Amino acid sequence: MKAMVYERYGPPEVLHLKEVEKPVPKENEVLVKVHATTVTPMDRRLRQPGMNIIARIIAGLIKPKNPILGTEFAGEIESVGNDVKRFKEGDQVYGGAPPFGAHAEYVCMPENKVGIKPSNMTFEEAAGVTFAGTTALKYLREKGNIQEGQKVLVNGASGGVGTFAVQLAKYFGADVTGVCSTSNLEMVQSIGADTVVDYTKEDFTKAGQTYDIIFDTVGKRSFSQCKGSLNSGGIYLNTVATIPLLLQMLWTSKIGNKKAVFALLPFTPEDLIFLKDAIEAGKVKTVIDRTYPLSQIAEAHRYSEKGHTKGKVVITVEHSNKT
Repeated sequence: MKAMVYERYGPPEVLHLKEVEKPVPKENEVLVKVHATTVTPMDRRLRQPGMNIIARIIAGLIKPKNPILGTEFAGEIESVGNDVKRFKEGDQVYGGAPPFGAHAEYVCMPENKVGIKPSNMTFEEAAGVTFAGTTALKYLREKGNIQEGQKVLVNGASGGVGTFAVQLAKYFGADVTGVCSTSNLEMVQSIGADTVVDYTKEDFTKAGQTYDIIFDTVGKRSFSQCKGSLNSGGIYLNTVATIPLLLQMLWTSKIGNKKAVFALLPFTPEDLIFLKDAIEAGKVKTVIDRTYPLSQIAEAHRYSEKGHTKGKVVITVEHSNKT
């Protein structure tokens, strides 16, 4: 089968298309014929030579342990392991998570990292749900304890996680403020934000408004900067781990009534079912910025690295007769 591989860390040019052995599912795995995948921030970070030590331990200290990136996908099940109970050949599915491998024609995944694809989504749309959708869901519901009627601010509202965070916060009944650039204001409002703030013209931390949850999906504003914009008992959520944030988490867990939170939150099959139901109910959708074929994934990385994507960067996977 064809796969996009990288055998050393570096710029997007280290990615190249290569013929590799088609994987065989283990007892608890499914083999998925991939129709679409994405380029996520995790893919970019694990490719770059200047990654932090946490990412380097995951990816490999000297060279990549797994030469095929790709954390999410949508496609059809081609075969299943002997212990798989929830899926059968031909099921249309979406899912993902480490150990990566989705930037290829086929990928093997544990049964608990796959869900039935929403019926009202294309493969391209479904491929963009898992990483960003479950991150937004887990942070808001499990760490933010989001409640109906709360005021929620989403920083980076036009990005992959941000677009899902805006929609899910509205789904849970919150009053949502989305922070983004000028060119994205209309889009963020169209997916449910009650208020939009143009960060190029206004600093939300100095506007005098307060929120029950501030969800920084892009790691651009610190807890210290946001603390004054939190209500008593408010929670600051950040998806980007830094040493200052981890120290603030420890400190705020002991002192004060405003909390800083970062967490690694593996998703469950129930999370994928929750998102599927919300999507099929018309409450959540994938915002797709650009689509590239697998052969142009280096260009997709270059575009994504600019940091101004509107939603997801999707990769389509076409299959040759012999895979």
